[in-house]
Amino acid sequence: MTHKPQPIDRPFWTPGVLVMLALMIGAALTLIVRYTYGLAAVTNLNNHYPWGIWIGLDVASGVALAAGGFTTAFLAHILGRHYYEAVTRPALLTAALGYTFVALAVFFDIGRSWAIWKPVVYQNHTSALFEVAMCVMAYVTVLWIEFIPVLAERLGGKIRLLAFLDRILDKTMWVFIILGVVLSCMHQSSLGTLMVIAPTKTSPLWATPLQPLLFLTSAFAVGYPMVIVETTIATSSLRLESEMNVLTPLSRITILLLGVYLAIKVGDLVSRGAYATLLDGSAQSNAFLVEVGLGVILPWVMLLFPAVRRSRRWLFTAALLIVSGVMLNRFNVFVVSFKAPYANHPYYPAIGEILVTAGAVATIFFLYRLIVTWFPVLSAQRQEVSR
Repeated sequence: MTHKPQPIDRPFWTPGVLVMLALMIGAALTLIVRYTYGLAAVTNLNNHYPWGIWIGLDVASGVALAAGGFTTAFLAHILGRHYYEAVTRPALLTAALGYTFVALAVFFDIGRSWAIWKPVVYQNHTSALFEVAMCVMAYVTVLWIEFIPVLAERLGGKIRLLAFLDRILDKTMWVFIILGVVLSCMHQSSLGTLMVIAPTKTSPLWATPLQPLLFLTSAFAVGYPMVIVETTIATSSLRLESEMNVLTPLSRITILLLGVYLAIKVGDLVSRGAYATLLDGSAQSNAFLVEVGLGVILPWVMLLFPAVRRSRRWLFTAALLIVSGVMLNRFNVFVVSFKAPYANHPYYPAIGEILVTAGAVATIFFLYRLIVTWFPVLSAQRQEVSR
C-alpha cells in the first residue's frame, strides 16, 4: 500500500547525526587549510597524479550512484508505472544532493577554483569534459526544479513564489523529467570517454573504446540498487515500514540491467584479449577481479533467487554489493588503472583527501535527514522494524 509522502516525526539530534557533524567539521577544517596553503598541503596530488579520490570517488562514483534519480523518474513518469511513486521523491532528493556535491568536489579539486566558470564562456566543443561539465550543471538545475513541488507542499502557503512555480510546474514538469533523463544519459557516457583518450596510461583491463557504453549501462544497472540501499537505510534508521512491496519488483528489473552490463563487460574483455592479464597477480588484476566478481557476478546470481529478492536483509546485501562494485569500477578506472609515465611511486590518498571525502558523505546524509524531517519526501509509515 502506498501512502502520501509526509515529514518524519522523529527526533533530529541522535548519536549518528552528531558523528556526521564531527566528520563535517573535520572536512571544513581541512578545506580551510587547502584554500590557505594550496592543494599540496592536504593532498598527495602532483604533476604526475593530477587527480585522486576527489575525482575517482567523489565525482565519478557520485555521478553513477545518483542514477537512481533518473531511472526511477523514467520508470514512474515516462513509462507510467505510478506504483513506484513511493520511491521517486527519495531518489530525486538523493540525486539532487549527490550532484550538488559532485559539483562541489570539482570546485575543491581544481587548482584555481575561482576560474570554474570559464568553460561556460570559453567553450571547447571537442572536449568530452566540456560536455560533462555542461550536462552536470544543467542537470543539477533540473533536479532542484523537480524538487520545487516538495518544497511548495510545505512552504507554499508562506512563500508565494514557491506556490506560483508549483502551479507552473504542474503543467510543465514532464519537460524537465524528459530533460533530466536525456542529460543523465549524455554525461554518464561522456564521463567514460575521459579515460578513452589515454589508452597508453591505463591498464588494458579498463582501456577500452567501449568505456562510454560501459559507464552508461553500469549507471542503469546501479540506479535501482541504490534506491534499495538508500530506502532500506532510511526506513531502518527512522523505524518506518520496509517498502519491500516496491523494492522487490525493482530488483527483478535489476537482474536484466545488471546482466546486460555484465555481458558487455565480459564480451569486451574477451574480444580485446585483455583477459590475458587477468591472473597476473598485479594490483590492477586483483582490483578487477574484486570489482567484477563481488560487485557484479555475485549479486547478479543472488538476485536470481526469489527468496533473496523477498528478504529485506539479503536484498539489501545484494544491492549494496552492486553499489560497491560500481563505486570500485569508477575508482579503478580513474585511479587504480592510471599509470603515471614518470612517477617514482604510486598514488595514495592523503589524510586530508580522506577527511574531505568522509565529510562530504556525512554532509549528504545530514542534509537528507534534515530535509526528510521537515519536508514530505518519504511515504513509508511509522512502524517498529521487524528484524
